[in-house]
Amino acid sequence: MGKRKMFSGHLGFILATAGSAVGLGNLWRFPTLATKYGGGSFVLLYIIFVATIGFSLVLTEAAIGRKFHCNVVDAYRKINRKFTFLGYIAVLVAFLILSYYCVIGGWILKFITVYFSGNELLAAGDGFFDGFISKATWPVLFQALFVLFNMFVVMLGVQNGVERLNKVLMPALIILSIIVSIFALSMDGALEGLKYYLVPDFSKLSFRAVLAALGQMFFSLSLGMGVTITYGSYVRKDIDLEKATKKIELFDTGIALLAGFMVIPAIFAVFSSSSESLENALQAGSTLVFITLPKVFIKMPFSGWIGGTFFLLIFFAALTSSIALMETVISTWKEKLHLKRKSCTILVGLIAFLAGIPASLGYGIWDSVSIFGMNILDFTDFCTNQLLMPLGAVMTCILVSYIWGTWHLTDEIKKSSAFHREKWYLILIKYITPVAVVITLISSILNTFGMIQL
Repeated sequence: MGKRKMFSGHLGFILATAGSAVGLGNLWRFPTLATKYGGGSFVLLYIIFVATIGFSLVLTEAAIGRKFHCNVVDAYRKINRKFTFLGYIAVLVAFLILSYYCVIGGWILKFITVYFSGNELLAAGDGFFDGFISKATWPVLFQALFVLFNMFVVMLGVQNGVERLNKVLMPALIILSIIVSIFALSMDGALEGLKYYLVPDFSKLSFRAVLAALGQMFFSLSLGMGVTITYGSYVRKDIDLEKATKKIELFDTGIALLAGFMVIPAIFAVFSSSSESLENALQAGSTLVFITLPKVFIKMPFSGWIGGTFFLLIFFAALTSSIALMETVISTWKEKLHLKRKSCTILVGLIAFLAGIPASLGYGIWDSVSIFGMNILDFTDFCTNQLLMPLGAVMTCILVSYIWGTWHLTDEIKKSSAFHREKWYLILIKYITPVAVVITLISSILNTFGMIQL
């Protein structure tokens, strides 16, 4: 299959991996969970988890990728043949998330067209979002368009496609996020929202909030889905992995915090006159971005521009993450099936599109389909985010700590520089991370099936 392509250097790896982490998890899921689970207390939990468990897992996956310079399945096979299945689980997770990610990406494209065509009043109207996603045709067409964006970038390759796009979109994402945040914070009543967002209220801490913060950390950092192993396999031996991991986490957390600055103060500014409306907005959940925020934007100056820019930001974030998911699948498929990148990209794109259609129709003509009380998209998200990703992470911790040996990874990390947090890393990967993830995994399962009430 020829020599494996590499990122051009330190910055290319950081921006690409940060781009995979900065996605819907940051600009949609993070402010949604922060509003729902107490604002500042949730933010504090999230930062702690990123700096500890997140650090250990990102560094582990990046080191595995760089050590073997191959796809995720072969990487696990080279560690221990009996654990090859972990590679297949990671690729399956990446593929399943990609399939429904493209559905949501299609919704984002729809809102971009609405805002930049001057129809912000339409987007803020009652029933607009529900009316759109319940259709059988248009959501699927926008989903197809989002898939084509992914295919075009990935087809160009690691340096010319993935790396080059992230070098443009990541700085643009940061600049536009700051601009929208300034507008949001300038609104009357926004300071109350800023206080709610940044000042921890420990009376709001709950086990459910802990699970939500830990789950958000997994989803946001693209853990357990083979992305970091794949991107790590494109990294040269002279890149400082420890330093790169810190910068990736800084990018990811920074964008998540900026998303909160854009969303939460604006919600307080618009809904503060009614405590009931404010509480409903804070508990909006997954409808926050597509139903609540358009009603917020319409009351802001330059509402069309602000709303359009916000959804453009989400599009940038979604695209950088989805191309990482697609690259993970393609990296494995093209080496296992001996395909060229172009033909493999077309194959993966087509199958991912077809696999995502049921998730789209689950809000329309298939809305009566329910799996354990969840629609198709939510069930797929549950299987990946709450089951397979934590399972893969726990098994990886066990594999590298107690079967393979952590010295393989610490030696790999030390090839480029001194490993300053080695002792802390070993404690995390051997003891703290697996225990925390197992608790999360078991609790999520028991809660979903009604065995416990969180």
